[in-house]
Order: sequence, then C-alpha cells, then structure tokens
Amino acid sequence: MKPVNIMCIKWGTLFGPEYVNRLYSGVRRNMTRPVRFMVMTEHAEGLHPDIEVLDLPVEPFLEPMNAALAVANRQGAMRKVSLFRPGLVPDLEGPVLGFDLDVVITGSLDEIHDLEPGTIAMRHDWTEARKGRPTGHGSVFRFDPAQHGFLYNDLAANPYEEVEKARGSEQRYTSHKAMDNDCFTYIPGEWVVSFKYDCNPFPGNYLRGPRLPADARVVCFHGRPKMPEAVEGYSGSVIRRSRACGWLKDHWIDRARADLGSDWA
Repeated sequence: MKPVNIMCIKWGTLFGPEYVNRLYSGVRRNMTRPVRFMVMTEHAEGLHPDIEVLDLPVEPFLEPMNAALAVANRQGAMRKVSLFRPGLVPDLEGPVLGFDLDVVITGSLDEIHDLEPGTIAMRHDWTEARKGRPTGHGSVFRFDPAQHGFLYNDLAANPYEEVEKARGSEQRYTSHKAMDNDCFTYIPGEWVVSFKYDCNPFPGNYLRGPRLPADARVVCFHGRPKMPEAVEGYSGSVIRRSRACGWLKDHWIDRARADLGSDWA
C-alpha cells in the first residue's frame, strides 16, 4: 500500500519540534494508510526519526517577493509556497496533504485526503466566508505536485505582481490560483473547524468549556488562544476567554506521548 504524503513547514523558532512531532502522531493515528511525513525546516533538532526533513530553501525570487510583502504588510507570509515547487521530492508520487503547525488532529483524515482528486482543496476561510468572498483558509491544504506546478511557477515568474494581487496573503494566492485554473474544492466546514469560532465562541465561552464538534477532524488555532494557552485556560481577552480544555490536551499531548513516547511529544 502506497503511503500518504504529508507536508508541513517550520521556519524560525516560534514553534518547537514538539509541534511537528505531535502533528505527525495525530496524522498517523487518524489515517488508515501508511504515512510519509515531511517537514521543511532549517531547524531539525528534536524531530522524531521517522520524519523526513526537507531543507528550507532561499528562493531565487525572494527579494522581489519580500518587497511586495513589505508593501502588503504581510512579511514572511508566503514561505509555504516553497512546498509547491515541482520536483521538490524526486520520488514523491500522488497528492500531498499539508498542515500548518497550529492545528490539532481530532478525527479521520482519509476523507480530506481523498476529496475530489485532481483539485486543490482548502476550507473556506471563516472571515472571508462571512463577507461572501471566495478564499480558502491555509491551515489545511491538499494539492498534487504533478498537476499543480503553477502554484510555484507563477509566483517564481512574477513574484511582485502575484504577491501584490494576493495582497500578501498566501492562502488568498493559493486558493485564487486554483480557482483561476478551475481546480479548487472547498473542504467541508464541519471537518476543519476553528477553536475560537466553532469550539469556544463568545459569549458561550463564559458559560461552559470548549466543545469539540462531532465531525471535526482538524481544529485550527488561528489568533488567540494558542494551543498551550487553551490547554491551561486563557484569560488574556474578554472575547476569546477559554476554560481549560481537556479534550485538546488529550488529542494534542496525551495521545501523542502514548504513541511516540515522552521524549518526542
């Protein structure tokens, strides 16, 4: 049975290796097929030995891309595009399911991986959806390097123009490029949920602890609280206040440690 390709990117030191290791554990515990897990990073220390490390490149179009990002006030927001480079992993076959590091896996990922083959799949961004605008959210994404090389090549060919058009947003760039090429699919919203909007919304967060929706497979922690804050309980914001979240600790920390051992998670 061919393994499922999983990728994430870790640059800088904002996220420690435990984020990558726990994501790896969550993915492999929630897929019925073998997993090939890859991380692109310049800091490989502390990663589980089963995780493949891809070098974080300095892209040839970095200078004009950063110039456009500086104007857009979204510096560093396009690094994930390096994952889309054709031939990045020479022996890779089939689609790739990608994740940001500030997510926790809580249910089956098979359906997300297999959704509408041949398309680029992302969840509708929560804010953009409320405004009636068609933009995907970048925390979970599925693409096929053999079919979607334009995600890298178009940016490499015209970095300033493409970043300017996307207003510095990697997720806007990715999802709109896919839509322009008629190969975009929305991941069902009940599968990929927001902790602050779907699990712990105001004002109910003052009355009860965070709730995990029944069909949630991935919980995204965009904004505050971050995962460690939500585990312990968060009082740093009137609207985003959260009681300690036991199910998050279970899925993100306890099950990963039982799977990989305490040295890795």
